[in-house]
Amino acid sequence: MLQFISNLLSAKRRRRSGIAAIGPDMIDRNAREVVKTLQKAGFEAYVVGGCVRDLLLGLKPKDFDVATNAAPWEVKPLFRRARVIGRRFQIVHAQFGREIIEITTFRAPADSEQSGASRHLKQSDSGMLTRDNVFGTLEEDALRRDLTVNALYYDPSSDTLYDFADGLDDIERRTIRMIGDPATRYREDPVRMLRAVRFAAKLGFTIDKKTAAPIAKLAPMLGQISSSRLFDESLKLFLSGDGLATYQLLRDYALLAELVPGVAKADQDPTGYRLFELAFNNTDQRLADGKSITPAFIWAALLWPQVARNAAKLEASGQSPAIAFEEAANRVMGLQLARTSIPRRFSQPMREIWELQGRLPQRFGSRAERLVERQRFRAAYDFLLLREESGEQLDGLGQWWTDYQQCDTEQRRQMVNLLGSGGPKKRRRRKRPARSGD
Repeated sequence: MLQFISNLLSAKRRRRSGIAAIGPDMIDRNAREVVKTLQKAGFEAYVVGGCVRDLLLGLKPKDFDVATNAAPWEVKPLFRRARVIGRRFQIVHAQFGREIIEITTFRAPADSEQSGASRHLKQSDSGMLTRDNVFGTLEEDALRRDLTVNALYYDPSSDTLYDFADGLDDIERRTIRMIGDPATRYREDPVRMLRAVRFAAKLGFTIDKKTAAPIAKLAPMLGQISSSRLFDESLKLFLSGDGLATYQLLRDYALLAELVPGVAKADQDPTGYRLFELAFNNTDQRLADGKSITPAFIWAALLWPQVARNAAKLEASGQSPAIAFEEAANRVMGLQLARTSIPRRFSQPMREIWELQGRLPQRFGSRAERLVERQRFRAAYDFLLLREESGEQLDGLGQWWTDYQQCDTEQRRQMVNLLGSGGPKKRRRRKRPARSGD
């Protein structure tokens, strides 16, 4: 049932529900301009989705999106810098300086019998939507969105909030709930399972029982999603600042193994599980502190137990440590790239972090000083500390490198000398026997 919710909610109700006040002045200036331009041209337009939800929760929205009944080809001419993007569902990006406002046309139900709207819809045999340029009305658009808390529309011109799916009630209840039949919605787009988990972790909400029930059974459907799209989704999951909570929910709902094939064995091992926890916590803390992060580090951690395990098996079969490690890394990366297409700008640093794990114990002569100068040394050192903290027995290697970095040149030389005679021995060249006639 449609609810028109005035911004003039009583202060008493807001205190009880935890819902914050919302007003036109809280909406991004460019988003207000987009709404105003569309309305002036005779179209409906509203600020929609996560930005409305976050404002109601007293959070700062990351961006602002707009929904309208204008088709993409009607929206584009209204803005000086705008372009139509997307194949599965076309949207318009209106650019204002460095900011982009995403403008979507109202969508209609996937079932053609439910709407008379013009449609260009394709579905696979499993029910997954492969093309979705299906335009409809405001109410149809709300019911096509995935989660109730993301189906809220706000008109800054009239200061009115529109709620077709009881999203406001779910915000009060701190509940993530799928609109419509969850199993059907997941089959239409399996990524919705990841979104349910991501928003539950981000907001600290509980996933509704009916919404959660089909996830574990339908999790393998993520294998139908393109590897590039799954990688993009993994960035949202792992690098949101709530990575640890997201990781734990992905485990609970059998989704992690679909994103990271081969992770199950490491995930059940206390050392592997602890490594993952530490890596996500480290990334979350760096984000909270405003420090730089890279997907390479978290992916290196997620795949490390597989690489180490495979390398140990290959070395036990007679291969040299270097060859065994290289082959193990290639195997694990090949398996992962088939599921998430990690770009080379991230996969190469991952390999370097792994490679340095084998070099960090080699500190004799001038090797330690050369290692410190390597571009990936700091990331590899941080990774080494996580390995030790997770329970790997590395004979105090992390502390040695911690001390080494804090020493001056002479002290570093002494530290290396104290390692004793365990360094690599120079091979003495044997004299060739003299030939007769020499």
